[in-house]
Amino acid sequence: MIAMMLAPLHAFGARYDLPAPLYLFLIGAGAVVFISFLLVLQRPVVRVQPEGEDLPPVPRTPSWPGWLMVLVTLILVAGGLFGSQSTPDNVVVTAVWLVFWIAVPISIAVFGNYWPYVSPLNVVASLVGREARLRWPRSWGYWPATILFFLFACGELVFNGVTTTPAGAAQVLLAYGILNAVMAALFGAETWLRRGEVFSVLFATWGRLGFFRFGAPGRPGFFGGLTRPFEASVSRLTFVLMLLVSVSFDGLLATPAWKNAVNQLPESLKPGAPGYTVLLLAVFVALVVVIWGLFAGFAAAVRAVGHLDEPLLQVVAGLIPSLVPIAFGYLLAHNFDYLAINGQLLIHQASDPFGSGTLNLFGTVNYEPNRNLIPTAFVWYFEIVLIIGVHIAAVVLAHGYLGRTARTESQGRRAEWPWIAAMVGYTMSSLWLLAQPIVQEGVKG
Repeated sequence: MIAMMLAPLHAFGARYDLPAPLYLFLIGAGAVVFISFLLVLQRPVVRVQPEGEDLPPVPRTPSWPGWLMVLVTLILVAGGLFGSQSTPDNVVVTAVWLVFWIAVPISIAVFGNYWPYVSPLNVVASLVGREARLRWPRSWGYWPATILFFLFACGELVFNGVTTTPAGAAQVLLAYGILNAVMAALFGAETWLRRGEVFSVLFATWGRLGFFRFGAPGRPGFFGGLTRPFEASVSRLTFVLMLLVSVSFDGLLATPAWKNAVNQLPESLKPGAPGYTVLLLAVFVALVVVIWGLFAGFAAAVRAVGHLDEPLLQVVAGLIPSLVPIAFGYLLAHNFDYLAINGQLLIHQASDPFGSGTLNLFGTVNYEPNRNLIPTAFVWYFEIVLIIGVHIAAVVLAHGYLGRTARTESQGRRAEWPWIAAMVGYTMSSLWLLAQPIVQEGVKG
């Protein structure tokens, strides 16, 4: 058995000594976004409202890749339950929490939402849910998908002592597969996959960023699906904001400030105690509420300054697509080093997927991951460019929405000023959060 441990979630290498104070990087990044806004502000907008549904229809015929993924999932469940319980030696944890939870969303955000054509969940749902037995309650909206996303995020960040074991990851797959089948049988595959099944909703959201549309409405090219507002419901908008909140919460847990604060807590609230789990859940929920209130407040200011006729919830729904590139940028930036380090485990695991100790299919069973594969300095500057880039994309998207929605072009431009304040502030705070685990201030003498 290979003598190594799985690197902790989002583990980082040596800290990078900044050549200048951190605040200069933050101010510079905010200034670049603001200057970009001034340039974008003068661009004319085609005042044609985009058409198309929030989530596209579900493919009705299961595809052969979907059937193949059903087989792969069953093998992973069996391997997790009956294979080695050494996390770095069993591919199940890597497949679930690195490939499926992080790498697949990133790939969909780049290429488009190919998930409906390879999803094992769609195959099972289509088999058992040809006809609905119950009507989906209107009050449910997207709340089932939103709650399930919250639970999966907690599985990664709060309950990872259980869910990141091979048996735990396999049980997550099995339990969710059963839930998917039951809900599809009750409410029908079409309704369940479009409103309740978390990964269908999640990947359709990320897919709006991708270059290819795969049958979804929108123009071809990157960000082509983000010109359409999301459904103006609290449940749908909460789901989208959760993409931003979950990575922000993850980043918060990696900061020295959080670790120092935890060290000051009583023993009943420190890691390992039940109280710490409750604390994490409370902080996660509080972040959702705070970020909801923050962006709703900026949207209200946009509506007031621009004299927009749309209701506030509709304005939020129109502006929130501009936050999706930011969520993607933070997802990629925060997980870049983690993917590079722990992704190397797949080289080792390919030769003996379930840690039997008797296989060496490709001669890589003794491969040791290189924890210094990517220099920390490169990671830092990559994060700066990425975060600035996605915030500029957000400015362009908000400019387009407000230009189409306001009564006049001048009112649309006035409406953009509160939102650029939010974008500059979030650029600086995002970089600060990303900097905490990997950089240190000070100029070497």
